[in-house]
Amino acid sequence: RARMVADQIEARGVNDAAVLRALRTVPRHELVPPEMRPFAHLDRPLPIGEDQTISQPYIVALMTELARVESTSRVLEVGTGSGYQAAVLAEIATEGTIYTIEIVAPLARRAAADLARLGYTNIEPREGDGYVGWPEAAPFDAIIVTAAPPRVPQPLLDQLKVGGRLVIPVGVQTQELKVITRTRRGYREERVVPVRFVPMTGRAQGG
Repeated sequence: RARMVADQIEARGVNDAAVLRALRTVPRHELVPPEMRPFAHLDRPLPIGEDQTISQPYIVALMTELARVESTSRVLEVGTGSGYQAAVLAEIATEGTIYTIEIVAPLARRAAADLARLGYTNIEPREGDGYVGWPEAAPFDAIIVTAAPPRVPQPLLDQLKVGGRLVIPVGVQTQELKVITRTRRGYREERVVPVRFVPMTGRAQGG
């Protein structure tokens, strides 16, 4: 893990000390299928079943840094997947809460069990469609989305605090990672890098 952080993440410009510490702490190999464990610390996405993937470590680090999570932050993650991103967030927001939603039932159950097994008590998992967010827990200091909708879901924008940041990949054939900050007058959008994520399903696709 230490070599992964030094070679793949610090070397590429992620320098937030809390993010780097979280990535050194979370046992990534414990949150991938057993057959993927030998590859857990390579800088590439890995299959986790149900046609879903765990993002490469650099992208997890980049999105976490862009979200500007603090120790007391209330954070929503859309797309729990393996639970790795939620665990990284939980290591930073030690006095806050991470709310995480997964639409694929088997992944939601497995991630919830794995996160509990690893002792995370500040993560609230839910099975459901993350397009609609988690209204009763809003507003959020940060929202991280780990699947790409064709356009930014309005419910997620509505659930940001003023000053809160939404980090989200957007697009179909081509995708961009965006950071959208809620201001007193509306929203400010920043385009970061081209990315490739699995598509967001459910209401994001009009279904």
